[in-house]
Amino acid sequence: MRPEVMHRHRVEFRERRDIAETRTSRSLQGLAAVYDPAVKWHGPHPINQGVGADAVIQIFWRPLLRAVPDLERREDILLSGVWQDRLWMASTGHFSGCFERSWLGLPASRKVVNIRYGEFCRLTDGRIDECYLILDILDVIRQVGLWPIAPALGSTERVPSPATHDGVVNAPQDAQESTESLKLVEAMIAGLMRFDGKSLDSMEQSKFWHPDFMWYGPAGIGTCRGQSDYRRVHQGPFLNAFPDRVGGDHKCRIAEGRYVASTGWPSIRATHLGSGFLGLPATGRPVTMRVMDFWRREKSLLRENWVFVDLLDLLLQLGADVFARMAAAGVLVETNDSGTAA
Repeated sequence: MRPEVMHRHRVEFRERRDIAETRTSRSLQGLAAVYDPAVKWHGPHPINQGVGADAVIQIFWRPLLRAVPDLERREDILLSGVWQDRLWMASTGHFSGCFERSWLGLPASRKVVNIRYGEFCRLTDGRIDECYLILDILDVIRQVGLWPIAPALGSTERVPSPATHDGVVNAPQDAQESTESLKLVEAMIAGLMRFDGKSLDSMEQSKFWHPDFMWYGPAGIGTCRGQSDYRRVHQGPFLNAFPDRVGGDHKCRIAEGRYVASTGWPSIRATHLGSGFLGLPATGRPVTMRVMDFWRREKSLLRENWVFVDLLDLLLQLGADVFARMAAAGVLVETNDSGTAA
């Protein structure tokens, strides 16, 4: 698809979505109209999935908007592309607003909450007919003053937008630039798959990353900078825990200009063979991981990486049901059928 046509589709998508989500014009019917009536929607644990626009409203939008009535999307990155002959939009940023009523059983803080999100939407005739969404719900738990797992090894401060402030692509992008960005990411991923099980150097990641790159992980892992910090915070513990991990089942991987986005559902399959990751001992259990990545290229190297892993889903597979544990501890708020606090 020519960059000019891609740009037009992206602009039209953003305009329709923003009108539907703007508080002054927002309605559940308007939000439903953004989706194909038979949309296949995949969300984070404990929301998980639904089929049909009405289901998306009932399981996602209605409870969230009840909890955060003034919710607004603060978008940091938006890019578009074609994957397997279908048009996709990929976005990340925060849903922000005042947390006024309980959500997912989490007590309302009566303060501003910033819900970090990653979202991939496939479009047909301008409507979303397939969607993958990860929310950093562990970070919401942190923001309301609770923390159910071991401390993160990285920083858990609010994840920033791109340093170049150009993540929301708003002009046609040079096709060669997009191709260069995608090739760099795919070469980097191929390097990750060359891990020899012994040395992190076997993946030769310094070829692909800027010396001062920023890696923004989910709340249970945190943010880190540069190779040594990244190895300490995430790569070392992760590979020790999941040395046999393999990739696959990618739903979308697109590039536009200097930005690349990729998701799989799941995109990683592994066995939990080692200890340390998220502070957990090895369980020997097979697991799958829902993952999303957004990258920014700077010249010939990757400079920033926004990473989403549905950690609540992963923890559940490892035998750690975070919501059940918080319920047993008496920190969750019961809700009645209308979704308001009982």
